[in-house]
Formats: sequence, structure tokens, C-alpha cells
Amino acid sequence: MAAINADLSVNGYTFEDIQTLAKEILKHTSLRPKIALICGTGLGGIAEVVENPITVPYESIPGFPVSTVEGHSGNFVFGTLGGKQVLLMRGRLHYYEGYPMWKVAMPVRVMKAMGIETLLLTNAAGGLNPKYNTGDLMIIKDHIDLPGLTGECVLIGKNDTRFGPRFIATNATYDHDLRSKFKQVVLELGYGNILQEGVYIMIGGPTFSSAAEARVLRMFGADAVGMSTVPESVVGRHSGMRIFGVSLISDMVDMEDGSKFLVTHEDVLKTANERALLMQKVFVKFIHLID
Repeated sequence: MAAINADLSVNGYTFEDIQTLAKEILKHTSLRPKIALICGTGLGGIAEVVENPITVPYESIPGFPVSTVEGHSGNFVFGTLGGKQVLLMRGRLHYYEGYPMWKVAMPVRVMKAMGIETLLLTNAAGGLNPKYNTGDLMIIKDHIDLPGLTGECVLIGKNDTRFGPRFIATNATYDHDLRSKFKQVVLELGYGNILQEGVYIMIGGPTFSSAAEARVLRMFGADAVGMSTVPESVVGRHSGMRIFGVSLISDMVDMEDGSKFLVTHEDVLKTANERALLMQKVFVKFIHLID
């Protein structure tokens, strides 16, 4: 295998590096899925209902970084879900782990090189909208890229047009048809009482928002806050993929000054585990409907 560049230059992996990584991963399977799902914190259980799974640990892929966060297993899973060939990423990379933005979203580049056309994103997020409840599902209709707005956009650096154009519009990033299909499935399964649709804002983390910060994020127009997803959706958009995103509201963000309530990562995992079966049911039917 050719050496992976992956130096600390501003735009990281070269086009050739990405092609090499894709070929290394595809050596493990004859499947060539068009749909990929990135599993958020605690949501990797969706992989448990994949038929005839083929697991490829990140450690077995030369030059591939690993996820260090509890609730992120660290492997790709190929198989069939909802009658469709799929690729699941169990264990995303995060900016707060110390990875630069270009490395956080690198797996999406690799997915594109493997032939992925539709990218499904899940995450666990804190609820900012007071009408939400812990355990709700929020379809992402738009996002606020707070790191990007403050100088950490995932596309900063020299642009290789083989990846995508220099400038891209990020309005309408989240595919309307996919959002409608997901909504249809949730309603058909009788979960309409927990379904929301709103705006997701990304912060760098790993700190959960203070009460004052949460009030600012809400004033920005955000309904939920998390530490992932946006770099992947932007790079997916840059690559010409169809994008869908959904947040599991794992906790409601406390906006009261002086409050004694302290959210923990264990709280997030607890909510994700409680919704595991529901998420499996929804995604099996949802993926079945994807063209």
C-alpha cells in the first residue's frame, strides 16, 4: 500500500490518499453500497440489525485515525438494512478529540470514493427549544456552523476540484425528499408525538454549554446543540451527496443561572440506549424507502 500523506498541512489528505484508503477498505467486502449512515453517540446499535454484517475496524486500515470517545465503537460495518446495501460508520471523529476539521470529515471523502451517494447523519444533541423533550427526534432542516463562522470551516485550505468546487452554497443542504420520507416512517410507526424538525448548531466541545452560552445559541435560532455532524454534512455537500440528518435530544439544556443541574456524558448514553430499539425500527423502514 502507498504511504498516506496525512501530514499537518492545512488541507491534510490528498485526493490520492483518499482513493488509497477507499481501496483498502473495499478489499474487505464485495458489497458496493450507495447509502452510508454515520452513527452518533450511543446510536451504533443500529448496526445490530444489519443483515450479514462485515466489520472493518479502523485499526485494520493503514493510516486511518481512531475514535476515542465512549459510545463510538470505531469500525465500519457493511451489510444489508431495509433491503438495501449500506455502510455504517460506528465511531465518528470529533474536533474536541484534537483532530483538525479536515480530519474530522475525512471519512466522508473516503465514503464518496467508495461510491456513496446518500449520507445519513445521526447525533445526540442537547435541546434548546423549550417545546422539546428529552428523547425527541429532531429532523435537521438547517444548521449553524459556529466553528465555521469563527474561522474553523472544514473547507479552509487549498481546494482540489476533484473533491468539489472552491465555493459551495450550504442552504438546502438537508434533502427535502429524505426529510419527508423519514417523517412518513416515524408517523407510520406511531412515534409522531416525539418528532420535531429544527435547526442544529455545532459547538467545538468538549464542554457542555453554560447557561449564558445556551441562551445565546437559542437567540441565534438554534433548536438543538451538539459537537459533530456539520463538518460531515458540509463535506458531503461539497462532494455532491444527498444529505439527511437527525438529532436524538439526549437532554434539555439548562438555561437558568445558578442551576445545580449538571448534564453528563452518561446521561447522553442513557437516553441513546433507551431509544435504541426505536431508532433501529425507524432506520430499517427509512432506508427501505430511499431511492
